[in-house]
Amino acid sequence: MAPSHALRCCKRAVNWIPVLFIHLVVGWSYYAYVVELCVYTIPNNEERISYLVLFQVSITMFIWSYWKSIWSTPASPTKAFCLPRAEKELYEREERAERQQEILKKVARNLPVYTRTVGGAVRYCDSCQVIKPDRCHHCSTCEMCVLKMDHHCPWVNNCVGFSNYEFFILFLAYASLYCVVICATVVQYFIKFWTKQLPDTHAKFHILFLFFVAALFFISILSLLSYHLWLVGKNRTTIEAFRAPAFSNGPDKNGFSLGFSRNVAEVFGDEGKYWIFPIFSSLGDGQSFVTRLVHIDPEQANSVLQHNGKSPVNVGETSLAVPSDTQHTVIDNSKEKMDEGQRDSVTVEREP
Repeated sequence: MAPSHALRCCKRAVNWIPVLFIHLVVGWSYYAYVVELCVYTIPNNEERISYLVLFQVSITMFIWSYWKSIWSTPASPTKAFCLPRAEKELYEREERAERQQEILKKVARNLPVYTRTVGGAVRYCDSCQVIKPDRCHHCSTCEMCVLKMDHHCPWVNNCVGFSNYEFFILFLAYASLYCVVICATVVQYFIKFWTKQLPDTHAKFHILFLFFVAALFFISILSLLSYHLWLVGKNRTTIEAFRAPAFSNGPDKNGFSLGFSRNVAEVFGDEGKYWIFPIFSSLGDGQSFVTRLVHIDPEQANSVLQHNGKSPVNVGETSLAVPSDTQHTVIDNSKEKMDEGQRDSVTVEREP
């Protein structure tokens, strides 16, 4: 027990090395910019003050969003997804996988769970002993099930998921902005040092290296930011981008897409004034999600529902997915031929 505990502590300490590295780089960049550039190199007070203000704003938003990504506790399933005592005892005593699945399916009928394994089985975590909500996955590093898990990021030493995905994207955005501010304001002095227009001083190394580091980080961070913005627009996680979620009717990579505007609102909230701040504003509870209307353009979902006398789709609500009798439903689209012609309708298909 002691060696295992010591090994686990060492592993946790090692996991903080990437975070420490980022803090050291940012700390050095702060010194190089404020002291070596603004204090020792820039001769004009107006230029110096304007650069410092712009720099302070960008680094403040960057550090704020970065720390929120690090220190936000990953959200995990509630006790509602645990097996009741009687079913849990039956599940643990049962050795046949088929019988265990029957027990899980019986419990899952009362939960807003619509995704399955590729083989069609109910997703159950033996480590956490919970039925996994849709988009939830077990993280071996955090040793817990994480709601709407995207990935485990070593640069924040945390799981990126429902509780901090918004912060993570803002962290990437403000990190890119931070690098842009540095490159845009340092470039003229970089050229002057490079072409020998300024004398060789102790500031030369810091300014030349600062420009190179900021440019390299900007290229790498911008590519990652672009990818995650694309995922937001599609309402997918990184895991779902590589392995499409499986529903009762098979895998569907667009299963949770509700149209671009609703997909963005699901992550950033429906009030745009909060989008630029690392303040939690994501919609929903991370345990249940509205699934798209199959074979209907997601942007037309509301009009189709209203045409058939249904309530429009509201991101974050599960009224479409969880009926009052708590039976599983899958919202699908079908076309009913009428005497006058054809019209689209939304039907509810019950799972066995």
